Amino acid sequence: MADPTTLAAVKKLMLISGDYHDEMLSLYIDEVQAYMTDAGVRPAFAEESLGVVAIGVSDLWNYGAGKTELSEYFKQRVIQLALKRVQP
Repeated sequence: MADPTTLAAVKKLMLISGDYHDEMLSLYIDEVQAYMTDAGVRPAFAEESLGVVAIGVSDLWNYGAGKTELSEYFKQRVIQLALKRVQP
């Protein structure tokens, strides 16, 4: 299950209220963060990049007619985060 703080932030960014969809949203958050870390994003960046996580969750949330597709922006942002280096 997604961290409650992350879940609350993603719901706020997606303009979702109530707790009816929390379990599904948590699964999407976990999936998006796993996608990001598997793509080379440092776990700390994947956890801190709530806007990017919300976009990825929104992409999965808004699938239609069996077609799930991550947006081009999300993919490009994940590449940027994967290439990002820790600042000294």
